[in-house]
Amino acid sequence: MWISLVLITVWLSESRAGEFCENVVPQCKRGRVPWTRCFEDRITTCRSKGRFSPNFVRQLVNSSQEAEAILPYYRVHIPPSALQRSRGNESEELVLLVATVLNSTWFELSPHPGGGRAMGGQPAHRPGTIMEESVLAVMAGNSPVTNLPQPITLTFRHNTQVKHGTCVFWQESGQDDGTGHWSTDGCDTTNMGSQFVCSCNHLSFFAVLVNPSLSVGERDAVALGFITYIGSAVSIVFSIISLITYACLQRRRPDKAIGVHLQLTAALLCLHLSFLLCCFWVWKLEEEEEGWVCQVLGLCLHWSLLAAFSWTALEGFHLYLLLVKVFNIYIRKYLLKLCIVGWGVPTLTVTVCGVLGVYGKYSLDLSDSNRHNSTTQMCWMSSRFPQRLLLSYISTVAFPGLVVLANSCMLGLVLVNIWRMRRGTSERTSEKTRGAKGRGARLWRDGATVLGLSCVLGLPWGLMSATYVSLPGVYVFTVTNSLQGLLLFLWSAALTYRTCRDHSSSGRDSSSHRMMTTSFNT
Repeated sequence: MWISLVLITVWLSESRAGEFCENVVPQCKRGRVPWTRCFEDRITTCRSKGRFSPNFVRQLVNSSQEAEAILPYYRVHIPPSALQRSRGNESEELVLLVATVLNSTWFELSPHPGGGRAMGGQPAHRPGTIMEESVLAVMAGNSPVTNLPQPITLTFRHNTQVKHGTCVFWQESGQDDGTGHWSTDGCDTTNMGSQFVCSCNHLSFFAVLVNPSLSVGERDAVALGFITYIGSAVSIVFSIISLITYACLQRRRPDKAIGVHLQLTAALLCLHLSFLLCCFWVWKLEEEEEGWVCQVLGLCLHWSLLAAFSWTALEGFHLYLLLVKVFNIYIRKYLLKLCIVGWGVPTLTVTVCGVLGVYGKYSLDLSDSNRHNSTTQMCWMSSRFPQRLLLSYISTVAFPGLVVLANSCMLGLVLVNIWRMRRGTSERTSEKTRGAKGRGARLWRDGATVLGLSCVLGLPWGLMSATYVSLPGVYVFTVTNSLQGLLLFLWSAALTYRTCRDHSSSGRDSSSHRMMTTSFNT
């Protein structure tokens, strides 16, 4: 009988001490006490299912010496002062050190982050995204370790492109419901490029918060793809119509402004056409195949993109001459010189890039919130080219950003001129003769002028900044820029109609009409 009692007692003690470490968090989450406290108690006595777990370290260390725990992507260095404080009143020199990696989804944010306070009395809540969705838990001894004179050093290595990160620890909300928030109190961050080094004066659950990154799921990627393809096809059709319209106007009455609009429309036509060819041709290639056709198409896409932005900048330059340098703006072979810049600079650039072997198949990895990964490809700058990121940044961010910035200043100058013309008109014309309907129509004309010039000056490209922060921003950017050919056609059609109507009438010369006419026919 006594043998049976002994076996039952041993079995019960081993079942408690032999709890699997992989099940500690789920079991603690089902408990009534905050799961982090339960985790700190049970993780020291659990056992792993496998013989070796790379993300779990549990070892006895001497409290009078420095200790270090090494995991695949993490390194923990603990000074002797922290280990001695973790002993509390115990005389034992050896201290149990535990370091493990947890998934960040276990940490539930408090619904009222402002209610919690960090250890230093400062607001604890920090918004952001956990890098790699991983949290490093570090525990030692039986006593809390806070306000250390020598900080604990934690190293977080990563393979992702992260520019800004902040070291944080998990602070409980005080509601005993297992929720909390991320705090920076007591932690300093050092960005070493491929790793973050955190120096903290306490032991806890640590992570690196990065700026929220926009994730585009496979469903949204497919929808955006269809919007882009359909919008580009529509832009091609209306760009061809605009080219025919401009050619007829130029033949009837040669004009420099019409010539500049014609060149911009031609550049946009090449851009949308080459984009569709680059997207469709890559579907015919094998996984590792590139081919010379894809390289040529990538060169054409880069060339047409640079040409579109070049002619957008030249539109702003031409408008500057019309509005600021009103007198003595005759330049010999003006349009020819603009063509040398608008077409020559992109041609020279892509020639050098082609010699260097920049172009080929480009692969873009997509992931959604469910960590479902997908890949989209097109003919562009080859993903294998070492300096692709630098060249792509210059072509798609730096150069367009400068063009949008300069043309935004030009649009501001247009608004100032409209206001001056409007003020001069109001001084000559009694406001009593103009009713609310007239003022409303005048406001609509001014708004149409500003919106039309925004499209001509390429300001919709400035919506690119919205693609970094929100998915609706991606949709707005995709729709407006894929339909840019249609928008320019509507602008040119409105200007042509107004010009023909005002030539056939005795003419009321409003400020917005003069501005529209100046930008189109001067």
